[in-house]
Amino acid sequence: MASEEQPAPASGKREVHCADALEWLAGQGVLTGCSLITSMPDVSEFPSYTLEQWKEWFVRTAGLVLSRCPDDGVTIFYQTDIKKDGTWVDKGYLVQKAAEQLGHALLWHKVVCRAPAGQTTFGRPAYSHLLCFSRGIRSDLGRSSPDVLPQAGEVTWTRGMGVEACLTACRYVLSHTPTRTIVDPFCGHGTVLAVANDLGLDAVGVELSRKRARKARALRMPLGDSEPETSPEDDAD
Repeated sequence: MASEEQPAPASGKREVHCADALEWLAGQGVLTGCSLITSMPDVSEFPSYTLEQWKEWFVRTAGLVLSRCPDDGVTIFYQTDIKKDGTWVDKGYLVQKAAEQLGHALLWHKVVCRAPAGQTTFGRPAYSHLLCFSRGIRSDLGRSSPDVLPQAGEVTWTRGMGVEACLTACRYVLSHTPTRTIVDPFCGHGTVLAVANDLGLDAVGVELSRKRARKARALRMPLGDSEPETSPEDDAD
């Protein structure tokens, strides 16, 4: 007897707020029914800040993001380290510092390759961090997944989160939590939102730039396709 073809999951709903992420988050309580997936801004986006001022901002902001996650949800950060004034800044450490202050446990820490292993890169490292935290969820070691992603996947802009990394994060939310809405408070062009919708999850994004907010509302990810319907660009307003 031929097996019946399974229907594709329905696309989720999406809303994008053109707003300052910190102000938006400060105006929210715990986001019931939600998990958060985001990539927070680099020091290069704060020209008036010293490195130490940006580090303080980064830890404080990571804490604000984490504080809005319900106990049955997860918060996943995608961050790429930087080299600044001859020093190495480990963003994974900064995010974990914020999580420890708020009592959120690290469920997993994956390395996402931005360049092939063994290749030398300059300015930015050849990998990114993908870190997952929760206050109430705990990992089932029998359902582990690879700790190294061989590629980040296609990006819609130079600061964006790769599609493969987005898929890994959203699929974890689907399979390990009861939450069915993804919130990205620094959504950029909206790759996280598009991937979440493609998997049947609802999505909420926040983006300060009107131009990027428009892109985030329009970005689509055809089911079964790993490439977003746009091209990479850096479109600072």
